Amino acid sequence: MTRGSHRRRPEAGVRRGAMTPGGVTWVGLFVNVLLALAKLWVGLTLRSQTLLADGLHSVSDLVTDSAVLVGLRISGRPADEDHHYGHGRVTTLVTLFVGTALLATAGWIVYNAMGTFRTPHDGTLGMVPFWVALVSIAPKELLYRLTLKVGREAGDRSIVANAWHHRTDAFTSMAAAAGLGGVAFGGPEWAFLDQLTAVVLSAFLGVTAARIIRESVAELIDVAPARAVSERIERAVAGTPGVVAFHTLRLRMMGGSIMLDVHVHVDPMLSVVEGHEIATEVRARLLECGCDVTEAIVHVEPCERDAG
Repeated sequence: MTRGSHRRRPEAGVRRGAMTPGGVTWVGLFVNVLLALAKLWVGLTLRSQTLLADGLHSVSDLVTDSAVLVGLRISGRPADEDHHYGHGRVTTLVTLFVGTALLATAGWIVYNAMGTFRTPHDGTLGMVPFWVALVSIAPKELLYRLTLKVGREAGDRSIVANAWHHRTDAFTSMAAAAGLGGVAFGGPEWAFLDQLTAVVLSAFLGVTAARIIRESVAELIDVAPARAVSERIERAVAGTPGVVAFHTLRLRMMGGSIMLDVHVHVDPMLSVVEGHEIATEVRARLLECGCDVTEAIVHVEPCERDAG
């Protein structure tokens, strides 16, 4: 049996002088603090349901940034006496908490917005909420592009996922600006757009939260990755010279990456050293197959004489 791990350090894969995953996440955290405070303050002051919903979405990005920072700091730690498989599940637990909080927030926004539909709305929100929502689009789109670039260069899926969270916030700000523009320019007759847009934005939040929760729960109960990923890993094992057959390939997700073990059959006449070399090659191919495998345990077994 041979075992190997291939855990990336948080800043691995980044060119010298380029922004690191931690650096771009701190930038995102700072931007989201400013945007969330501005949107929530204006939304609460002027009683704009839409801007309040958009501000809470920015808070969701803020929480996500914090979770990513925690993940970068803790999940990359090596295995120790108390955590034989490392600390990758810390990120999963934090993400599950974030998803649950987002879902609760979305439900509260819908409840509050639906309740105010029966309350007369004078449509006097003015232009301030509209401009706050409109101005927030550009920095979120720029943050998305920068974070996506850094995440791809570092090969870090959590950073890439966080980039798409920034893009989602940009989209919701566009929707908020559209709804608030209708309120500002349409007058009292169109004031209902404030609550209506808040409900639509809450739907975005709910869908995002449900996806985060589903993926986190799937990882916690060791659901295997997609079939296409499994097939790619199978081809990597089967294509290794010296492997006659394999069985009991088991895959699990840990902190967004794959951990696996597999039994390979080799020629029974090979020496222990030769069998070990084949297992080492299998492991190397798995770690480099492009499926984000971080740990592979390869068991070597003699095949039947007439196998293959």
